Amino acid sequence: MATKKATRDAYGEALVELGKVNPDIVVLDADLSQSTKTVGFARAFPERFVQIGIAEQDLIGTAAGLAAAGKIPFASSFAVFATGRAYDQIRNSVAYGRLNVKIAATHAGVTVGEDGGSHQMLEDISLMRALPGMTVIVPADGVEAKAAVKAATEYEGPVYLRLGRGGWPVIFEEDHRFEIGKAALLKDGDAATIIACGVMVSQALEATKLLEAEGIDVRLLDMATIKPLDVDACLKAAEETGAIVTAEEHNIIGGLGSAVAEVLVEKCPVPMERVGVKDTFGQSGTPDELLEHYGLTAKDIVAAVKRVMARKA
Repeated sequence: MATKKATRDAYGEALVELGKVNPDIVVLDADLSQSTKTVGFARAFPERFVQIGIAEQDLIGTAAGLAAAGKIPFASSFAVFATGRAYDQIRNSVAYGRLNVKIAATHAGVTVGEDGGSHQMLEDISLMRALPGMTVIVPADGVEAKAAVKAATEYEGPVYLRLGRGGWPVIFEEDHRFEIGKAALLKDGDAATIIACGVMVSQALEATKLLEAEGIDVRLLDMATIKPLDVDACLKAAEETGAIVTAEEHNIIGGLGSAVAEVLVEKCPVPMERVGVKDTFGQSGTPDELLEHYGLTAKDIVAAVKRVMARKA
């Protein structure tokens, strides 16, 4: 099994595999098929691939029409364009009518790297999870990404898949079972709980090892589905460990941390810390440099766990 893989690569592979067995799958792209990895589907099934061009609003509108006609369209572009430039179409043409459109957005977060702040989308989870009926999925690795694409295909309704640019550690075995709305327990513990999504899951795993070396045993949940959130897993973690740290490659406003906080404040208030981008835009740099700069590393998660444990009653 590969040690590193980009979730966008897994997405491209999944489309080809699913396209072989499901003739209703149609893929649309906005002049970025080499980057979003939909190019493999385009070569395998040219009659079911639509190159829209640099027209993201048309991308979503066309996908909505195909869904209304009974197809399962995957609309792909960079996250900053797919959700920002086409928000009105997603809201009114897809979500409002609860159409079966799958929006697969790659190049999300600061790990886009040198492309800089204009392309580092840090608000997409917030935008998408606020839409009624929208399912939001942020897979942790290539294995989970492939499983999430399959689950999205089988799910009836709009789905937003958030995918990354670079290769990150493969966490799961190939037989990993992904279920929409269910968190994956990666490590048990009772000192505190880390709830992470996307590329931050690998950082969180490293944090658990650093903490374990200090005799601190924490629980780790991979919360790949941001909406619908696994409320039961959040509450169980809060009740049994008494402290929560969330970790996401997204603005701390409106993302995973906000979703978890909304649940806890209503049903089980416990000390909580959010590791994420602190309400600012990105900038140019290597992925590792940017993770360090924005406080998104394993050591930042360790520090957050220690702070939140100090606040436990």
